[in-house]
Parts: sequence; C-alpha cells; structure tokens
Amino acid sequence: MEAFILVITYPGKEKEVYEALKARPEVKEIYRVYGDYDIVARVEVKDLKDLDRFHDEVLRKITGVEVSETLITSSYQ
Repeated sequence: MEAFILVITYPGKEKEVYEALKARPEVKEIYRVYGDYDIVARVEVKDLKDLDRFHDEVLRKITGVEVSETLITSSYQ
C-alpha cells in the first residue's frame, strides 16, 4: 500500500525532519516543498497496520514534526 505524508515542521527543523524520514526504508521518495507544507514523502508499506506502526513509532517520534497529514492512495480500477 502507498501513502503520501504531508509534513509541517517547526521553524528551522526542516532539514532534520527531512533527513530522519529519508533514512527510513518505507520512504520511497521525499521532497522539500513550498506552500502550506514543508515536506512531502511517498511511503510504501504492506498494509494499514504497517502504516499505523510507521505513523506511531516513526513519524510521531521525529523531533521537529509539528503537523502531518496522511493521504492513502486509491486506484480507480
């Protein structure tokens, strides 16, 4: 399963959060972006349980993450 995670960091913590996410094997792509969010990461996990685990055990523990929004992908097929 694939999801996109949109992240707002605390000011000055963008690079630290970016590097922490980039080091994770679940993160397949990561971008610094302009606008309401600071980082967009594409994450691949086996199932919703693994996404929950990533969110709770990885994302929430990264110092510098202020807000995140997770978008789970869907197929029109």
